[in-house]
Amino acid sequence: MAATARRQRPRRLLCWALVAVLMADLLALSDTLAVMSVDLGSESMKVAIVKPGVPMEIVLNKESRRKTPVTVTLKENERFLGDSAAGMAIKNPKATLRYFQHLLGKQADNPHVALYRSRFPEHELMVDPQRQTVRFQISPQLQFSPEEVLGMVLNYSRSLAEDFAEQPIKDAVITVPAFFNQAERRAVLQAARMAGLKVLQLINDNTATALSYGVFRRKDINATAQNVMFYDMGSGSTVCTIVTYQTVKTKEAGMQPQLQIRGVGFDRTLGGLEMELRLREHLAKLFNEQRKGQKAKDVRENPRAMAKLLREANRLKTVLSANADHMAQIEGLMDDVDFKAKVTRVEFEELCADLFDRVPGPVQQALQSAEMSLDQIEQVILVGGATRVPKVQEVLLKAVGKEELGKNINADEAAAMGAVYQAAALSKAFKVKPFVVRDAVIYPILVEFTREVEEEPGLRSLKHNKRVLFSRMGPYPQRKVITFNRYSHDFNFHINYGDLGFLGPEDLRVFGSQNLTTVKLKGVGESFKKYPDYESKGIKAHFNLDESGVLSLDRVESVFETLVEDSPEEESTLTKLGNTISSLFGGGTSSDAKENGTDAVQEEEESPAEGSKEEPAEQGELKGEAEGPAEATSQPPTSEPKGDAAQEGEKPEEKESGGKSEAQKPNEKGQAGPEGAAPAPEEEKKQKPARKQKMVEEIGVELAVLDLPDLPEDELSRSVQKLEDLTLRDLEKQEREKAANSLEAFIFETQDKLYQPEYQEVSTEEQREEISGKLSATSTWLEDEGFGATTVMLKDKLAELRKLCQGLFFRVEERRKWPERLSALDNLLNHFSARCRLIPEMDQIFTEVEMTTLEKVINDTWPGRMQLWPSRPSFLPQKPVLLSKALKAKMMALDREVQYLLNEPSLPNPGQSQKDKNGTRTEPPVNASAGDQEEKVIPPAGQTEEEKPILEPDKEETGTEPADSEPLELGGPGAESEQEEQTAGQKRPSKNDEL
Repeated sequence: MAATARRQRPRRLLCWALVAVLMADLLALSDTLAVMSVDLGSESMKVAIVKPGVPMEIVLNKESRRKTPVTVTLKENERFLGDSAAGMAIKNPKATLRYFQHLLGKQADNPHVALYRSRFPEHELMVDPQRQTVRFQISPQLQFSPEEVLGMVLNYSRSLAEDFAEQPIKDAVITVPAFFNQAERRAVLQAARMAGLKVLQLINDNTATALSYGVFRRKDINATAQNVMFYDMGSGSTVCTIVTYQTVKTKEAGMQPQLQIRGVGFDRTLGGLEMELRLREHLAKLFNEQRKGQKAKDVRENPRAMAKLLREANRLKTVLSANADHMAQIEGLMDDVDFKAKVTRVEFEELCADLFDRVPGPVQQALQSAEMSLDQIEQVILVGGATRVPKVQEVLLKAVGKEELGKNINADEAAAMGAVYQAAALSKAFKVKPFVVRDAVIYPILVEFTREVEEEPGLRSLKHNKRVLFSRMGPYPQRKVITFNRYSHDFNFHINYGDLGFLGPEDLRVFGSQNLTTVKLKGVGESFKKYPDYESKGIKAHFNLDESGVLSLDRVESVFETLVEDSPEEESTLTKLGNTISSLFGGGTSSDAKENGTDAVQEEEESPAEGSKEEPAEQGELKGEAEGPAEATSQPPTSEPKGDAAQEGEKPEEKESGGKSEAQKPNEKGQAGPEGAAPAPEEEKKQKPARKQKMVEEIGVELAVLDLPDLPEDELSRSVQKLEDLTLRDLEKQEREKAANSLEAFIFETQDKLYQPEYQEVSTEEQREEISGKLSATSTWLEDEGFGATTVMLKDKLAELRKLCQGLFFRVEERRKWPERLSALDNLLNHFSARCRLIPEMDQIFTEVEMTTLEKVINDTWPGRMQLWPSRPSFLPQKPVLLSKALKAKMMALDREVQYLLNEPSLPNPGQSQKDKNGTRTEPPVNASAGDQEEKVIPPAGQTEEEKPILEPDKEETGTEPADSEPLELGGPGAESEQEEQTAGQKRPSKNDEL
C-alpha cells in the first residue's frame, strides 16, 4: 500500500499542476475579452476593436466620427482631448499641443526640435537636464514631456474603445512609423505604460496596411510571389514599402499566406503638414499685403491668427484637391479685420514644387533596399490622406511607370484594421486564420568588442572586432546568440547601429546617436574559478529583437563542459514528474539529447546559424533563430571571420564532433561481433562512452544606454500618478457637469409642469406657489453661485427639490393609473358574475366551499368599489383614499379565485339533456366559438405595466390612509387558502373557453 501511494503521489501532483495551468489561462482570458488597436498618426488617430460578436470595427468617438485629432489642451484646472482640444487650438494656441510625436526619442539638439520650434513658435520648450530631452512648459506649474502627452492621448483612445465596447480593455497594438529607431520605439512603450495599456506589439504602419490588404484578399494569394508597392503619404511623413505575398508551409498550420517586407524607403518631413504650412505662409503674406498701408502688426506675431490661418490652409488644401480654385475666408482674423483671398491650384503647386520633386525619393530607396526593379512590381497602391493631392498622384504615376495607381484600399483606416487583426491574433481570447507576418529591420545592429592579441612573441596589441547581429532588411522577430571565446575575465562590449550609409547627411543628424548600449560583464573570472576542471565553451550573450522591433539582451552566461561517466542512479520523483509534464506538453527531449545532457537553450545554440553554409567559421561565434515559417528562407547578416575569432569559434565544434565520432566507434564494434554474438558484460562496460555534462553560470550584466536614457522608475511612477490625477480630475468634472445638467433640467421641466391641467387638478394654488418659489430660488442660486458649487452640493439641491415635488408627482401618477385599474376590476366582476348566473342549479359543478369563498371575495371588493366610485373624479390635492396598488391587490386576489374555478372540468351546456350528461352526448368542439373568442379575462394589471411607478411619499408628509380602506388592500382569507390548496393538491385539468 505504501508503494502504491508513492506511485500515485506524482500523478496527483501532475493533476494539480494541470489545474493550476488551466486556472491561470482562464484568469488571463477573463481580462482579455476585447482588444484594441491605435493607428497613431501625426494629425489624427483611428481606433479599432475586436470583441465577442464584433469582428473588426472602427470606434466612433463622442462626436460620432471615425478619426480623432491627436491634440491635447492643458490648462490649470481643465484638460481637453480630441475634437474638444482641436476647437481650443484657436482660443488658446499656447496650451494646445499638436504634432508632438515628432519630438519622441529626440534630444534638445536634434534638428527636428529646431524644426518644431520654427513651425510652432507659440510653444515654449524646456530642456530636461537629466535626459537632455525637451518638455512642454504651459506654465511654471505645468510641464509635460512628449511621452506624457502621448500617454494622455493613448489613455483617451482607451476610454473611447471601452465606451464603444462597453467593457474594460487593456491589450492593444499600436502602430508606429517604420523609420522609428530604438529610442523612439522605447518612448512609445513608455507612453503606453503611463496610460495603463498592455502593448501586445508595436507594429509598423506600413506592415499593418499590408496585413489589412492581404487579409481581405487571402484567396488571391498562392505559391507564386506577388510584389506590391504601398505608397503612404500622411500628414507628417512618407513611407514606401515593397511587400511580397505568397503561401508558405508552416509547422503548425500547413500552407498559409505570408507577407514579407522586402524594401522600405521614407522621407521624415514630406507630408500634408508641410503643404499646409506653405499655404499658411502664403495666406499670411496676402493678409499683410492687404494691410500694408495701415501700419498694422505682422500677422505672424499673433499666435491666434496663425492658428486660424493653419486651419484655413488645411481646408483649402482639401478643397483644391477637387477644384481648380477656391476662396479663402476668415472672419476677424486679427484686430477684427476679415480676410478674403482667392487661391488657385496652380499657385498651390508652385508653392510646393520642391515637395513634389521629393515624391519619387522613397520609391527609389525601397527598390534599392529590396534589390528589385519596377518591372517586378505588379501594383502600386496609395495609402494616406496626402495622396489625394492630384499633383502627388501625377508625379508618382510618372515615377513608377504604371498605367494607373491602385486606390482599392481605405487610405485612412487600413492600418487600424490590420493592427486590430494582429491584436486578435496575439490575444488568447480570439482565434483567427493564420497570416504569417515577416517584418524587416530598417537599421542594422552590430556588436563591437576589443581584445588583446599576440601578433609576435612578447608583443601584444588590441584588436577591434565587429559582428553583425541583425542586418538591414533581415526578418524579425528573431533571436541571436554571440559567443566570446577568449575571455576569462570581466570585459565590456558595445551594441551599436551598423552601416547607415543609405541615409543622407540630414537624416543622419535627425537619427541621433548611433551608439546604443555599452554592456559591462561582471563575474566572468569567478565563473572560471568555480569550474577549474571544466573546459570553457565561451561566454554566450543572448539577444532578442522582439515583435515590436525593440532590441534587448536577455542574458549572458558562461558555459563549461566536461566528460563524466554515467551512474545507474534512479531518477527522483520530482525528475520523473518534470519529465512527465514536459512530455505531456510536447517538450520532451529525445534519447540522444538526454545522453548528451543538453538543455533547450544549448540545443538552440547548437543549431547552425543562417548563412552557415557559406561561412562555416561563423557557426561557433554567432547563432540565430528566426521566428517564422519552416520553409521561409531569409538572409540575415553575415560578417567575415577575423583572425583568431573564427578559429576560436571552430575549436569547440571540432572537439565536440570528434568526441562524438570516438563515442560511436565502440558501438560499431559491438554491433559487428562474430556471428552476431553479444559481447560480454565486461566489454560493454569498457565500451560504454562517457557523456558530456554542461554547466551554465549566469553572468552579471550592467547596461549603459547611450542613445537616449529611459525614464527612471521613480520618475516613471510620478508620471503615471500625474496622468491618473488628471484623469480623476476629468471624471470629477464630468460628474459635476452631469449633476448640474440634471438639476437645471429638473427645474425647467417642473416649472413647465406646474401650468399643465393634470398637475393643477391635484394641487392647490398654495402648493404650486411653494414649489415654484423653491424652483426659482434654486435657479437663481445656480446662476449666481453654481459655478463654484461642488458635485455634492448640486446633488443635494436636486434631492431637496425631488422631495418637495414627490407628493405632487405621486398624485398625478395615481390619477393616471386609478381609472384604468378600477375599470379593469369592474370588468372582471361583471364578466364572471354574469357567466355564473347563466349556469342552472342542476348543472352547477362548483362546490359549496368554492362558491362561498368566491362570494366573500366579491362582497369584500364590491362595497369598497361602490363607496369610492363617486369620489374618483374629484381627486382632492391630498393622498388618494384608495391607491392604485390597492386596486391591483384586489384584482390579483379575485383573479386567483377566478383562475382556480376556470381550471375545473368543463362546464356543461345549460340546454343539454340528462341523457347527454350520462355519456351519450357528443364532445364539445375543440375550438371555441366566435362569441367565446371575443371574451377574455383581463390579466392582472401588474403583469403588463412597464413604466416605473413613482414612489409613494412619506406618511408624515402626505397623511395616513383612512381606516376604511385598509380591508381593500388585502385579499380575502379564502383566496389565500384556496391558493395554498391549489399548490399542494394535484394538477387539475384545464377548462375550455366556454366559461
